[in-house]
Amino acid sequence: MSKKKIDSNAYGSLEGYLDFISGDPDGPTPEGSSAFTFAKRVVDIAGALVGVLMMIPLFPFLALMIKLDSSGPLLFKQRRVGKNGEYFDCYKFRSMISDAELIKDELSHLNEASGAAFKIQNDPRITSVGRFIRRSSLDEFPQLLNVLKGDMSIVGPRPQIPSEVKEYTPRHARRLLVTPGLTCVWQVSGRSQLDFDEWMELDIEYVQKRGFQYELWILSRTIPAVIERKGAY
Repeated sequence: MSKKKIDSNAYGSLEGYLDFISGDPDGPTPEGSSAFTFAKRVVDIAGALVGVLMMIPLFPFLALMIKLDSSGPLLFKQRRVGKNGEYFDCYKFRSMISDAELIKDELSHLNEASGAAFKIQNDPRITSVGRFIRRSSLDEFPQLLNVLKGDMSIVGPRPQIPSEVKEYTPRHARRLLVTPGLTCVWQVSGRSQLDFDEWMELDIEYVQKRGFQYELWILSRTIPAVIERKGAY
């Protein structure tokens, strides 16, 4: 197996991923129908295009705020783990100081999240503008580009970084059976107020129940969740 192929998947390959989740005693997860998969992709493309058009008037204002607040690039690019363990570059508006990733290990003692996650409510790396765009979820708008590329969907489990995915159990890894998304059950159920195992179980519930009605239910709860900012930091 070539190094390039290994470097493209958190489990080495699709076969490696499927072999890993086979260790889950609850067994395989039913696949979604082809009609649902096709319709979901059409909705993703249409929704992302509308979102990008809506974002255009706000873009200069957000760019100016971010640039005036702290030095560094406008966009933050980070490797995440997507469907079947495949790596992709996830985009966000930068909400932290430019060397945030370099000093992450120095703040490990402040981590408030359980399991394979890293969260600090009053993270000292977050800029003043960054705190606003994170709580309002404006930092995630560039991920609409990920949706257009097919790396992400509008609805699906939030993508995690490779170092966190390495700590998954076979059951946790079942959340990777679907394309990651901008919003999911965890996103509308308290986000950071939930512990890691609760987060994983909600995502697995989505994988098992995914369908037209369930997606609409999640979307209907997303806007109120963003407005309430519950568990967002």
